[in-house]
Amino acid sequence: MQKAGIGEIVSLLIKEKYLTRKKAEYALRVHSKLTTDKTLVDTLKDLKYIEDEQVKSALKKNRLSLRIGDLMVELGYLSMQELEAALTIQKDNKGKRIGQILIENQFISERDFNELLSVQLGFEHIDLVTHEIPREIIKDIPVKWCQNNHFIPVKRVDDHLVVAFADPFSKNDIQAAKRLLGKNITVAIGSAKQIEQTLERLESGKFAARKVIDENTAIGIVNNLIESAIEKGASDIHIEPYREKMQVRYRIDGILVLHKEFDLDAAPMVAARIKVLSRANIAEKRRHQDGRMSYELKGNSYDLRVSIYATVFGEKIVLRVLNRIDQIIHIEDIGMQPKMLERFSRDVLDAPSGVLIITGPTGSGKTTTLYSCINKIKNPQTSIITAEDPVEYVMEGISQCSINPAINLTYEETLRHVVRQDPDVIVIGEIRDNYSADVAVHAALTGHKVLTSFHTEDSISGLIRLMNMDIEAFLISSTVVCVMAQRLLRRVCVHCKTVYKPQPKDLKLLGYTIEDTSRYEFMKGKGCTHCNHTGYRGRVAVFEMLILNEYVREAILSHKSSYEIRKISVETTGLVTLMEEALSKVAQGITTFEEVFRCIPRLIPPRPIHEINRLLGV
Repeated sequence: MQKAGIGEIVSLLIKEKYLTRKKAEYALRVHSKLTTDKTLVDTLKDLKYIEDEQVKSALKKNRLSLRIGDLMVELGYLSMQELEAALTIQKDNKGKRIGQILIENQFISERDFNELLSVQLGFEHIDLVTHEIPREIIKDIPVKWCQNNHFIPVKRVDDHLVVAFADPFSKNDIQAAKRLLGKNITVAIGSAKQIEQTLERLESGKFAARKVIDENTAIGIVNNLIESAIEKGASDIHIEPYREKMQVRYRIDGILVLHKEFDLDAAPMVAARIKVLSRANIAEKRRHQDGRMSYELKGNSYDLRVSIYATVFGEKIVLRVLNRIDQIIHIEDIGMQPKMLERFSRDVLDAPSGVLIITGPTGSGKTTTLYSCINKIKNPQTSIITAEDPVEYVMEGISQCSINPAINLTYEETLRHVVRQDPDVIVIGEIRDNYSADVAVHAALTGHKVLTSFHTEDSISGLIRLMNMDIEAFLISSTVVCVMAQRLLRRVCVHCKTVYKPQPKDLKLLGYTIEDTSRYEFMKGKGCTHCNHTGYRGRVAVFEMLILNEYVREAILSHKSSYEIRKISVETTGLVTLMEEALSKVAQGITTFEEVFRCIPRLIPPRPIHEINRLLGV
């Protein structure tokens, strides 16, 4: 947000006599006192000093003298921090246009970029998917020249030739077009990808044949996608066919990031290759399918769970990379705050029997926490047996079973035999149905310690869902020792972190004031090469630990609502909610408010941060 000066747009409004300098300076003083994300242009509109049409008119008259990056900041499409990050990337990528960098690094979508140029600056937007270019316009053009300068002539209007440019601000590209086509051209905006694809098809004077994607090419594409995903630490690979392309995205640190786009012709062969590897039905293309596959890379074995989903443009495939845990993380290192860790070890892990449930959505780190707990309690005097889908880490001293439905080695079949193995501790990878939930509570009734995971929003929801699975309330209240909810939030990048003040709107959502947070130093990443200019690198776990006491057990027996159980838990068990634990880590400069709001449910208003820190021992 620009607050130091009036900026380029306001200067143009003054130049075109839509605004007086006196009004501009007054608006600047008003804007400097605001704590919102509004731009100076927004403030001028709020003061009724200017209108949208005047802004568009001033921009249109002067558009070729504007710098696109500054314009986007002043209009609120980008933050100054994002523009600076893009300019830093541009220094390392000589020859790339700023618009191209903004789109490729997802600072702005191509749609928003084109909308800005079209709506605000008056450039006509040409959609080359639907627009048919007259043959006489392009039959003799040198395609290489157009490719090198990122433009294509699209139609003639009176005595002017309309030319679509990937970057209508590039003076070099416009000069190149004028040298080729003459001075009477009208600048329009087109998608860089569409221009590139159209020129490729026109290269021989006609629409060129598409690239042939054979079996060997598909093998190379699939191998490269999987290996690149593993190297980048992606948890999921999304392969998505659309009308004109096949798009591949990776989920890295919980966020989907565009990896690459392919010609649509690659989609069927890539899908066929993945079906072969995952033992899915190659001939079936109209129904959804599931499968599994293994992949070897640099001496390590990786499991990939495959989901194939039939869409209108073809089969969308998601590969979940089930990370084989290279090294068990000790319970002391998983990110629990001091007092929570002390109580968890004493009252839960050292308890002789009962059920420990670790809850959270897919990809929230439940398995890592589960293995940390097993590692803490295993010893030569204890018999530990597991039922997992799949076994992600082979541990010495415990008996592990990997579920395999293909040979009828199901959860139900395995759990039936687990209790006959004279175990002290039973680990159920996940409670999936009534049967596995029933086995867990009945095993705890007979003196076993049971560790398991569950998909619920928070700790209280775990108890409620058990009750909704027809498990008797008295069984839940007498066997469940602890429900631990968790999430993973992105860490602020240590290489580019800087101090910042939280926005008043963020504090208002939490019921805090500036005075409540003034004693803490909040951190935010500026964006650098280490974090791919996101401001985040790595993730940190946040926890909500509910250890049941007699008040909570009584509330379960009385079938009280989730709100009432949560209120009782906070008041009597020392429960610190997920939101509160996350805010403690924000105050320590580990993560940000944006991450908290993105990932953590806001169920009840949080307590003051100093009180949360006292409960957590920070």
